Amino acid sequence: MQPAGNESTQPSGTKPGGIVVATIIGNAFVAYDFTVYSFSALIIGRLFFPSNNPLSSLLLSLGTFGAGFVMRPLGAMFIGHVAGTRGRKTAMTWSITLMTLGTWLIACLPTVASIGVTATWLMVIARLMQGLAAGGEIGPASAVLMESVPHDRRCYLTSWRGASQGAAAFAAALVGAITTALLSPEAMHDWGWRIPFVLGGFIGPVGWYLRRRMPSVTINAPERPRFTTIFRQHARTLCCGTLMMAAPSVGIYITVFYMPSYLVRTLHRPAAISLLIASLSGLVILVVNPLVARMADRQASRKPIQYLMLAICLVLTYPTFLALKTGVSDAAATAIILAYVALALNNAGASTVMMLEAFAPSHRAAALSMMYSFGVTLFGGFSPLIVTWLIAATRNPMMPAWYLVAATCITLFALWRFPAPAR
Repeated sequence: MQPAGNESTQPSGTKPGGIVVATIIGNAFVAYDFTVYSFSALIIGRLFFPSNNPLSSLLLSLGTFGAGFVMRPLGAMFIGHVAGTRGRKTAMTWSITLMTLGTWLIACLPTVASIGVTATWLMVIARLMQGLAAGGEIGPASAVLMESVPHDRRCYLTSWRGASQGAAAFAAALVGAITTALLSPEAMHDWGWRIPFVLGGFIGPVGWYLRRRMPSVTINAPERPRFTTIFRQHARTLCCGTLMMAAPSVGIYITVFYMPSYLVRTLHRPAAISLLIASLSGLVILVVNPLVARMADRQASRKPIQYLMLAICLVLTYPTFLALKTGVSDAAATAIILAYVALALNNAGASTVMMLEAFAPSHRAAALSMMYSFGVTLFGGFSPLIVTWLIAATRNPMMPAWYLVAATCITLFALWRFPAPAR
């Protein structure tokens, strides 16, 4: 297969700055609204999935968190198709609109105590809307960033899509930590858990406005995306790209979004400390991803830096969780988790560009959205639910480490098989 990296798109006579800003800010908002749910999973489980067994409530809540991922592949295909036929701008406007609607529904939704089981179904519907939006966001946003700069800066600029997700995790966890610290448990249970969603609902229109005003991007390719063509011509690439998502998706959903529940429920650490760790982890992702991407841009191939970081992740995963299990101080636990995140969750730039360069411009957005969405759905979205169940079934608090090790091995194999020739 010949790479399509030299084909390009062109902004319609405008500077790329407005495109980049609107893309990054909008992507950060979409990521914030989709993931902030995980930081309120314990309370949402009690209010919308009541059960005599607290574990059952948490599992149902985490299952609903994962249900949002079920819609990601559909969003990838639908909004990815819009990106190839009507433009990246239109696709990204659709995704941010759907995410805003889903977020406001969660923020304003009455609980089961008020309207019965209808509240449960509406919560699921809201998560499905958010999943549809998130599934269609990654491909168009990443393609726009990559196509806005010369070849030797692609990894760096594209890494800001992953970095903006780190910023979103930082903001979501920070809001959760502040509200948990300032409000009583009763206030958090009654209304405080809604604050992160209300904030996201107010930010959404800002991102929508920026994207509506961003310049349109014209695709310089006569071929329009057909999914049958993408699957027929790029089956191996799509399969390998999907498997490559195992380590990054499991990594971020275990070490950042599931970590507060793990630290509180399994390791019995204070809730405020656990949310602070998750917030700082997002900040580390924001800072480190562009730095690693700069190194990747200097390489003749996109693969070596990924091999290095995955190998480091494989070596450090078990010792990291073992140290947390042994009962180190909160300060030491914070330092250990942040060091692990800095070394293990920083391949967004190189991996994303490598996958995008394997496709023609008209197929890029849809193909990346599909690989990302199917991969995250298969490996990441239900990982908090699976790990929670595994810990309960085995009574082994090291199960998250083994789950991460398995995911890293899958990604290493897929990276080896991914058909990405050197530049």
